[in-house]
Amino acid sequence: MSDHPFRESLGAFVLGQLSGPERVAVQAHLDGCPACRAEEADLRPAAELLALADPDRVADRVAVPAGLGESVLAGIRAERRRRVPRWAVAAAAAVLIAVVAGGVGYFAGRPSVPLEPVAISRSAPGLSARAALVPHTWGVEIKLDGTGFTGGRPYRVVIRDRDGRESPAGAFVGTGPAPMSCNLSTSVLRADAAGFTVLDPDGGVVLRSDF
Repeated sequence: MSDHPFRESLGAFVLGQLSGPERVAVQAHLDGCPACRAEEADLRPAAELLALADPDRVADRVAVPAGLGESVLAGIRAERRRRVPRWAVAAAAAVLIAVVAGGVGYFAGRPSVPLEPVAISRSAPGLSARAALVPHTWGVEIKLDGTGFTGGRPYRVVIRDRDGRESPAGAFVGTGPAPMSCNLSTSVLRADAAGFTVLDPDGGVVLRSDF
């Protein structure tokens, strides 16, 4: 029998989807299981960010498939068990927010929001890129277009606030000479955002923008 019988319920637990007795049972297990407490702590930030989605910004809503949040959180748990870098788990959490927000409004058609072009202050040789911001009540969306990111290579994006702290804004895979477009997002509000940085798998800076 598994030493962690409630592990598969942790996603529903942090999403607040368990009934009263189920929640009490999971909480009792967490009180005595350091391993599951650590996993719950990794999952909770992603669940808490769901509250940042702003359904009032769209006229129509698209139903999110039942169990979507739990299935994505299960993927985050699997990534954690494979001991991937913590930024990859954060990127998976960002995907969860993007998917759920998309279910609420993206595919129903978002209202027109003015783009704020931002300058690229530093880029690696061979890269060509442009970026723009979309401020939201839940944070900032970064629209990044470019060419020259090594094909098949993963890149991650962090946003810097005015105190110098970095927060994950997502990840993408390079497309080589082919044009690439991606939407990235962060819970850092526009008033607090100072810029973003694109990093290669080794942590090297390949692109930087200062707002």
